[in-house]
Amino acid sequence: MTDNRRAAAQFIATLEGRDWDGWAALLHPDVVYELPQSRERIRGRERYLQFNRDYPSEWHLRAKVVLADQTDGCVWFDWVVGDEQAEGVVFFSFDGEGLITRVTDFWPEPYDPPSGREQLVERW
Repeated sequence: MTDNRRAAAQFIATLEGRDWDGWAALLHPDVVYELPQSRERIRGRERYLQFNRDYPSEWHLRAKVVLADQTDGCVWFDWVVGDEQAEGVVFFSFDGEGLITRVTDFWPEPYDPPSGREQLVERW
C-alpha cells in the first residue's frame, strides 16, 4: 500500500473514529475542502476540523474502495446519518510530504433516471 493510499484510508478511519488529532495530522495546514453540491469551500486545517467536530448529527463512514498514486487519491465510501444511508466519493491531492492539500467531497443525492432509456440500462 502506498503512503498516500494509506493516508486516504486513514482519512476515513480517523473521521469514523472521531480521532481528531490523528485526522488533523493527515492534513496540510492550508488544506482546501470543497463540496461541489452545496458550492461550499473551507480553507485551512483548523476550520475544516471545526466543521467536522460541529457536524450536527451522528454519522458513520465506511471505505469501500481506496485508490491513490503519488499526487492524488480517491475513496468511495458508504455513509450513514440517522436513518439515511448512501454512498459518497472523496478526492484528494497530496503534497510531496504525504499531507492532504485538497479534499473534494461528492455526496450524491439519489434520483430516478429520466425515462426513455430503459432498453439501455439495468437498474440495481
